[in-house]
Amino acid sequence: MTATLDVGPAFTLPPELEAHEPPEERGAGRDDVRLLVSRPGRVETRHFRELPGLLLPGDLLVVNNSATRPAGVVVDDRDGGLVVHLSTPRPDGRWLVEPRRKAGAATLPWEGPLDSGLLTLPGGAVLRLDEPFTARLWTARLSTAAGPYLARYGRPIRYGYVPRAWPVDRYQTVFGHLPGSAEMPSAGRPFTAGLVTRLVAGGVPVAPITLHTGVASPEAHEPPYAEPYEVPPVTARLVNLTRASGGRVIAVGTTVVRALESSVAADGTARASAGWTERIITPDAPPVLADALLTGLHEPHSSHLAMLTAFAGRDLLDRCYRQAVDDRLLWHEFGDLHLLLP
Repeated sequence: MTATLDVGPAFTLPPELEAHEPPEERGAGRDDVRLLVSRPGRVETRHFRELPGLLLPGDLLVVNNSATRPAGVVVDDRDGGLVVHLSTPRPDGRWLVEPRRKAGAATLPWEGPLDSGLLTLPGGAVLRLDEPFTARLWTARLSTAAGPYLARYGRPIRYGYVPRAWPVDRYQTVFGHLPGSAEMPSAGRPFTAGLVTRLVAGGVPVAPITLHTGVASPEAHEPPYAEPYEVPPVTARLVNLTRASGGRVIAVGTTVVRALESSVAADGTARASAGWTERIITPDAPPVLADALLTGLHEPHSSHLAMLTAFAGRDLLDRCYRQAVDDRLLWHEFGDLHLLLP
């Protein structure tokens, strides 16, 4: 079982600041979202498309190339019926799954008892619930290969703040080409091919890692559990060259930080590595390789805020989130972004 992290800043998220749909459905482009930019002593609100002008030649962007699976399966389509989110495959062949209940167009946490046993899924597949893993997650075995099954019967995971369904391509990033994430590595969503071209032409290369993300479930703010990752040799070399030449390593998303910091060698350099990471970044266990972070705006008391505090410190992060609320920035996967610079 995992315990809840006690993190800050503490703030109230007004419902009207939740992004209910992709910016494309609001008449904007992916890169038309806003960007909160914070440095020690300075916080300002800009536009994401200004990112190339905020970085320096010799900086390195590290991105997550995991693509999003349609990981939600409706078992009972009636209101209050069971929906299962397939989160993360385990090394022993089992899955971590989250049972949810259907509530209109979205889902809510499952309430009441849920006995272990067999669940018949659409298409005749069987999911065997084994035992609770946390207060909301179970270990389970799926009777068929997950990739083809979810491609046919799954749907993108969404929560109550997104009132209607969107196709899975709305949950993909320009970098994603290895399916495996239950939820989108959303810090990469605002990037477009044109913006990446501008970055590279300006001397800011882009390097990939892979970390397949599990379910977030903003109703339950737990620390992240073990997730599969890979830092390839070329990315490890680029990270080391960037740091040796005085450039900054900028992680695009908390998933990238987690993967990079799982690849730290004994001498403090990056090394190619792969496996399952349980690395959690906090002020007491700060990042070694990542100098800056581009991330979304996180919910009150989210465990991700511990990582952000490790980058910015508590006082600056408090100021950032006050300004984000005052400037009416938008939260969640279709919302605005935050760039934390050293």
